[in-house]
Amino acid sequence: MDYKLIAVDIDGTLTNSKKEVSPRTRYALLEAQAQGKKVIISSGRHPLGVYPIAHDLMLERYGGYIMSFNGGKIIDCATDQTVVSRHFPLEYLPDIVGVLNESNITVITFDDKKIYANAKVNDYTYIERDVLKTEMVSTPDFLQAIKFDVNKILLAGEPDELDRYQKILIQRYDGLLDIYKSAPYFLELMPFGVSKGSMLPLLLDRIGIGREELIAFGDNYNDMTMIGYAGFGVAMGNGEPEIQKIANYVCESNDDDGVAKTIEKYVLK
Repeated sequence: MDYKLIAVDIDGTLTNSKKEVSPRTRYALLEAQAQGKKVIISSGRHPLGVYPIAHDLMLERYGGYIMSFNGGKIIDCATDQTVVSRHFPLEYLPDIVGVLNESNITVITFDDKKIYANAKVNDYTYIERDVLKTEMVSTPDFLQAIKFDVNKILLAGEPDELDRYQKILIQRYDGLLDIYKSAPYFLELMPFGVSKGSMLPLLLDRIGIGREELIAFGDNYNDMTMIGYAGFGVAMGNGEPEIQKIANYVCESNDDDGVAKTIEKYVLK
């Protein structure tokens, strides 16, 4: 198959354990674009955490796309225009905050430039702040501060506690929200029907490429729908076992240039 589109997750996939894109991976993606392939960086991250990588990989030059917030916002890098945006139903937020009131979980959301968190800031919250390299506003008046459209709610906390509350929230918001882990310490709350896999068809229609021509890489639960949708879904060697089970192929780990080696084998001419 002549794969024309590469969709790649960032954390645990495109970047290694040092949060860096290796030279081999960078070269493989640049060479793929030089051969006419399109690249989508598909991440749960805010666009601020994706732009530096997209720029380094020259997506603006080659007409690539950023799929941020797990597909909640899609940006055309050539024009820097948002082509798709889906908003979180904020009417659920007071109840979510109430459910989490007795927990040690931080509730986080974002505007275009800042991170907003409730007063229960934990160490995992700073991981998100450091990735985005932007200001964080922590306030006990969190609900009053959120008077703008948001694309997702992020919960940060100890993995075991997040697992418990994930079950509670899934039961409470069944059919209303999509809820899944993006890391052991991050739980993503998304508008219902918004995921990497569900939003890809909109982008493929725009580009004029079929799903059978798409190769997608991921490692975690928020990548599951994307890997399942792609013509050739690739799970990282360091990925969750459930992700590896549904993939067409399991490549080497993110610390062993798994993305680069797969592109060299299946995409480059």
